Amino acid sequence: MDLHFTTDEPTRDEREAVDGCLAAQALEPPRRQYLLPVLHAIQGRVGWISPGALNYACRALEVPPAEAFGVADFYALLQTRPHPPVTVHVCDDIGCQFSGAEMLCAELERALGPAGTSPDGRVTWHRSPCLGHCERAPAALMTAAGRPPREQSLAPATPGNLLSTIEAVLAVPAVLAVPSPDLSASVPQLSQMGQPGLTLLRRVGRIDPRSLDDYRAAGGFLALRRAFEMGPDRVVREVIDAKLVGRGGAAFPTGQKWLGMRSAPLPRYLVCNADESEPGTFKDRVLMEGDPFALVEAMTIAGFATGCERGFLYIRGEYPLATELLENAIRRCYERGFLGADVLSDGVRFDLELRRGAGAYICGEETALLNSLEGYRGEPRNKPPFPTQVGLFGQPTAINNVETLVNVLPILIEGGKAFASIGTERSTGPKLFCLSGHVRRPGVYEVPFGVTLRQLLEMAGGVGGSGRLQAVLLGGAAGAFITPDQIDVPLTFEGTRAIGAALGSGVVMPFDDTVDLRQVLRRIAQFFRDESCGQCVPCRVGTVRQEELLHRLAADRPAGSMEQELMLLKELGQVMRDASICGLGQTASGAVESALARFPVYQEKRQENR
Repeated sequence: MDLHFTTDEPTRDEREAVDGCLAAQALEPPRRQYLLPVLHAIQGRVGWISPGALNYACRALEVPPAEAFGVADFYALLQTRPHPPVTVHVCDDIGCQFSGAEMLCAELERALGPAGTSPDGRVTWHRSPCLGHCERAPAALMTAAGRPPREQSLAPATPGNLLSTIEAVLAVPAVLAVPSPDLSASVPQLSQMGQPGLTLLRRVGRIDPRSLDDYRAAGGFLALRRAFEMGPDRVVREVIDAKLVGRGGAAFPTGQKWLGMRSAPLPRYLVCNADESEPGTFKDRVLMEGDPFALVEAMTIAGFATGCERGFLYIRGEYPLATELLENAIRRCYERGFLGADVLSDGVRFDLELRRGAGAYICGEETALLNSLEGYRGEPRNKPPFPTQVGLFGQPTAINNVETLVNVLPILIEGGKAFASIGTERSTGPKLFCLSGHVRRPGVYEVPFGVTLRQLLEMAGGVGGSGRLQAVLLGGAAGAFITPDQIDVPLTFEGTRAIGAALGSGVVMPFDDTVDLRQVLRRIAQFFRDESCGQCVPCRVGTVRQEELLHRLAADRPAGSMEQELMLLKELGQVMRDASICGLGQTASGAVESALARFPVYQEKRQENR
């Protein structure tokens, strides 16, 4: 390949960052797969990716610098222009918007200057989409470049704790450290933490997530031993009998996916999609922070069942604590023989590597995730072929999300048919729901499929805020709004489908009657505009036009009549659904259109102005 470089050279720190990252890798071909870890290393050392650093990395990885720049510039957490070493990302998405985010941004602007500026050259701040801490809104993420780089999530974030942390890290650079996990706010203490009868959350908050011995004492690795006793075909059969379907939103039968992998050519790969970035979603984060060894065990079982000897765990870049805990879990499992060339001395090989995303919602789409792992921009691929046929590095690949994989453990312990007896005929097993917004006890709740939305809200203490429910957003930004008279819907795939909604990733976000839904819809439209990868015209243009149109309606300045604007909005949504390459464009108008169909959102605005 003919590579063209500029004359820019790296600094010593940048060279050391690249060399140190590559020294820690096996450097198996293709080398390009290490591009994202190298970019993280450069950013973590100096705070941005300079042309000299990019040149040096590209020579080592044999990647054209123009392509590498396109990758670096794709991700929100990576900077390709000079940038201060300390950065604060403040979530102003729908989960934090009505919980003090605007006040927090105003205080940061007063203390540090407008977003994106840095009067002293040492620290800056940015507005951010959802950071995955909606139950403790408002949330912020602080990063500090250096040796070593440091990251910390603050939730709930206040002007006081943010500014004091900034002052501390500037005064003593090593002060910023990953804290111990505090899950009491995520799994509500009053309702579920430590409660008997839980399945997926039974260890969360009860064991030390850094201790492999604690995990084993609480039943850890019994499912893996059971899997080895059964053999791979029986494991797949149990998952099929359980009727387990994907918990990330697509609801594809897990057992059928694994069965197809069994006959695929070698080598095969396993990928865990831990890039949960849907606004309002944080269930996978709670599992990873509270029970990280369970995910490692579940991935090992999945690798054994599908004949994959190598797995990748792709975690979103905004989860520093979950990343640290999973790195520790993987390291401990290698040390104790639960990963590697001879797992449990049973002749089974399974190697597991953690890779961090860098701030791109689109990488939650499975083929965009594969491109990101391979060192390309996180843009979706056309399907077919599907990943089980042509996936990572062109080989058959099984991709499952965190909650789906962790469900495999009780399936093997209790049996597939016992698992299928929970819930309903078409929606089996336990399900995690993420409650945030105007609810009295926000957090992750584990319930069997079939519980009604009303019952779930009652478990969470009822509607918060004014106590008067206006609307509920189900499934996140890619979901749908439902009305108060629809909250007796059973929370199953078939139940929500019957009312024109979807479970999606398990988001349940109530809004009280003080919330301006116009503001919520504009933030959702802004989210999709920003997160569109831009690869296909329907999504790239449609998300922009949708946001522009909503701004016109909110200002009561329609281009033509209100009826014409609403018709145009529907047409935009139809085009995006029909012609977009992936689910982002196909669902970008769903929540907006559901709100317009069920609530007199913009009609009220016109009446107020008359």
